Amino acid sequence: MALPHPKNHFKQALAERSDQLGAFVALADPYCAEVMASTDFDWLLIDAEHGPNDLRSVLGQLQALAAYDVSPVVRPADHSESMIKRLLDIGVQSLLVPMVESGQQAQALVEAIRYPVNGIRGVGAGMARAARWYAVDDYVANAEQELCLVLQIESVAGLEALDDIAAVDGVDGVFVGPADLAAALGYLGQPGHPVVVEAVEQALTKIAASGKAAGVFCGDPAQAARYRELGASFMLIGADSIMLRNAAQAQVARFR
Repeated sequence: MALPHPKNHFKQALAERSDQLGAFVALADPYCAEVMASTDFDWLLIDAEHGPNDLRSVLGQLQALAAYDVSPVVRPADHSESMIKRLLDIGVQSLLVPMVESGQQAQALVEAIRYPVNGIRGVGAGMARAARWYAVDDYVANAEQELCLVLQIESVAGLEALDDIAAVDGVDGVFVGPADLAAALGYLGQPGHPVVVEAVEQALTKIAASGKAAGVFCGDPAQAARYRELGASFMLIGADSIMLRNAAQAQVARFR
């Protein structure tokens, strides 16, 4: 049986600059991920940088989300080429890679998701869920066009190298992380500080001007509207763990 190559709707949405609202999925559980998928989020970020996710838990969540009209994106812990290869093989089509600080790092990450001769991704489609174990016709020939690479800027070095990073062919979008950026700028725990907000706004303006999709984490609807005006088209607006705790606390407070 031949199967069609899965389309990457998140990549298409970024290319079209269609508004995409997303949330962190950090609880590392397929059931929880499926609960999140039953809402109106456009994309869900399975977080393996700060959340307790590993390859198996990511796989389980991809399988759970497959039945829903939501785009899974995975954030690996670092730039490990071997882990990126394994994530792609289990079916991850969209990656958001943290702590990118140079054009050279951006280029290396592009090469990590591409097969030779354009990259260094190992070829093992016969064992890969991504290729449906060779059931997808011409997977290796067409994989690259359905992979989406978003790079996260969250340091002073990243800001300084933003032009070089955004100029790299094969990068679909650049995402600004205010929490780490606030710490790097000397305002740990204050992502809403005016200095941090100004840096985020300048970064988003520059990303949008480069022709790449611009993204950011923002939990404030008013600030999110401002970021949209500056060109941000995809956002993270919450996290499953925080939403669960806040809803639970609010419910208890109603009865105290």
